[in-house]
Amino acid sequence: MASGELTEAVGRAVLATAGVAFLRPGLAQLVRASRTMARVRPGGAASGGPSYASGVRVTRDAGNWHAEVHVVLRRGHRAVDVTRAVRAAVTEAVRRAAGTADDPRVTVTVTGLV
Repeated sequence: MASGELTEAVGRAVLATAGVAFLRPGLAQLVRASRTMARVRPGGAASGGPSYASGVRVTRDAGNWHAEVHVVLRRGHRAVDVTRAVRAAVTEAVRRAAGTADDPRVTVTVTGLV
């Protein structure tokens, strides 16, 4: 499983979770996005295209998967309930996409409410 495909699978799972408004990029993704915007082609299309999973980072260390997710939540939803649901959705997405029965380490950071 390619890391990009796994990131996209995790991103789709997070966005399908009730109470999640959108994925929020971290500082590293913002820097990368600014570099991408500097390479905008004539006509407005950025090279490589935008990724809706920019708030997701999936890595593998010593055989263990780690997913970091930055989300903005919708008002009216309890943050603890949404983060638990996101953690469960990410765990299932990584297991399915990576073809493993092991639980990944999942970090969910709430960066705002809308």
